[in-house]
Amino acid sequence: MSENIAPNTEFSVSSTPYGLQGKLLVATPHIGDPLFEKSVIYMCLHGEDGAMGVVVNHSHHGLTFTEVLENLSIDANVPPSGRVTRGGPVQEQRGFVLHSPDYQHETTTKVTDDVCLTTAVEILRDIADGDGPADYLIALGCSQWSAGQLEQELEANAWISIEPDHELIFLSENEPAWKQAIAKLGIDPGQLASVGGHA
Repeated sequence: MSENIAPNTEFSVSSTPYGLQGKLLVATPHIGDPLFEKSVIYMCLHGEDGAMGVVVNHSHHGLTFTEVLENLSIDANVPPSGRVTRGGPVQEQRGFVLHSPDYQHETTTKVTDDVCLTTAVEILRDIADGDGPADYLIALGCSQWSAGQLEQELEANAWISIEPDHELIFLSENEPAWKQAIAKLGIDPGQLASVGGHA
């Protein structure tokens, strides 16, 4: 991981974002890609140039938050409580920290009033010193879509968008989180075959 723990993208969070920024995308059985099967993705940005988000429910089973710090030669004075997820197939060696808005750095981007994204390694040092945000996770890699690509996937019923909540973003893991996300729609996962893209 480099000092800048997020990859450069050709677009940034817009002041007039498209509708999915700050929402959760939930994979349906139509996803057609094993990498995203039963994924829940927090959408960090969505604009005319494309979209970017991170998977929040696929735990990185080979790496703990403490090991992330150790790999960066950061001593943890306070044991970290955040999770490490596989954020997506793009630049998997880079990290994105989603966190509560009680922490700010010059690289911090406010996605919504409740969730921020920070791309500098300083946030990890602050977490290790006990000065970080109350709630956080680090996603290794991200999920990106080119202009119009996500809209096509939504039309193909690959994803359902839902309103986020704290538990789904920061606490729930793996398949239980996917089932919780589906339950927010008031439907059974078996019914997804007939459900459209937007909730």
